[in-house]
Parts: sequence; structure tokens; C-alpha cells
Amino acid sequence: MGKKDIVLIGAGGHSKACIDTIEYENKFRIIGLIGVREDIGKSLLGYEIIGEDSDLVKIRRHVENAFIVIGQIKNSEIRKEIYNKLKSLGFNLPTILSPLAYLSKYAKVGEGTILMHYSIVNSGASIGVNSIINTKVLIEHDCSIGNHCHVATASILNGGVRLGDESFIGSGTIIREGVHIGKNVSLVWAPKY
Repeated sequence: MGKKDIVLIGAGGHSKACIDTIEYENKFRIIGLIGVREDIGKSLLGYEIIGEDSDLVKIRRHVENAFIVIGQIKNSEIRKEIYNKLKSLGFNLPTILSPLAYLSKYAKVGEGTILMHYSIVNSGASIGVNSIINTKVLIEHDCSIGNHCHVATASILNGGVRLGDESFIGSGTIIREGVHIGKNVSLVWAPKY
């Protein structure tokens, strides 16, 4: 079976890591990126920025799959709005799983979510839609990650952690077992240097 076409929404720093993961997964052919008007025609890692948000209706006529490659900037609102727009246009938002990641067959991951290189999602864990599980993240057994969340690099969520929708866990944060974190929370570990 050949690769399926996919359009990527976003053209910033996080998109580079997503492109690398998508290429390595080797299931999709990236047809281009959606960015801001002034960047149309430019390229990122060899992929052209082919349009802006207003072009998505036209693009949907010949491309079934889309993926959001924008990181969580201050809050999840932008990613959530784009997700809802893509769904309303009828796009399929696949789950992207790096071949270097581990996903237990007893775990569940929602559409539009990415598991980046060396992330681990253990048995009984569930992750909602449109979430980012970044490089080297450990999601232990029976954790529940909500929709539109971003768990940043090298974070550890121990067994039974509950993370509400639209929340952000900063790089290197370790959350002990059984902790419940509400909706729309940003939790960042900041050592003193």
C-alpha cells in the first residue's frame, strides 16, 4: 500500500520535529504546509508552504489527511480551534507514532495526537485527541491525558496521573503517581541556576 497524502498545519519550530517523526514513520507523503500568507512559497525542510488557513477548503477537495504541527503556544486555544476547523471540513486527523516510540497494545491514543521519538505510553494509559507527547516523555500505566494537551520533552507522569483537557506539562517535569491535574493548567519545572 502506498503512502497517503497529508497536509501539515503550521510552519514553525515544532513543525520541524513533527516532520522528522512523520518522515520516519513512513506512512504519509507530505504535500506541503499551511502557514501565514507572507511565507507562502517558502519552504521548510524541503516542503513548500502551499497556503494559509483560508486555502484549506480548496485543499480538502484532493487531500484527505491533515495534521497540526503547531506547538502549544501559551495555551491550547490555537491548536483546539484549528482541530475543530479541520474536523468541520471533513479532514481525517491520523495518530502519528514514531517507530522509536513505544505504545502499549493496552493503551489508547486519540486522533490527531503525536507520540514523538523515544516516548513511552504504558499499559492502561489513555491520551485524548490533538495532543503532543514529546520526545522522551514517559506516560506510565493507567494515566489519563485529556484532549488538546502538550506533555513536553523528558517529562514523567507516573502511574494513575490524570491530566485535564488543554493542559501543558513543561520539559523535565516529574509528576508523582495518582496526582490529578485539572483542565487548562500549565505546570512547569523551573530549577534555579
